[in-house]
Amino acid sequence: MVELGKKANDFCLASANKEQICLKDYSGKWLVLFFYVRDNTSG
Repeated sequence: MVELGKKANDFCLASANKEQICLKDYSGKWLVLFFYVRDNTSG
């Protein structure tokens, strides 16, 4: 579980356009992360 106010670990993911997007690319900017747990799955 993520703690409120705690810094997130850096990570990178592929975008829909197959570009590498890293959390550190948004350092110093406002950013909202939202994850769909079951998006594009059969469950």
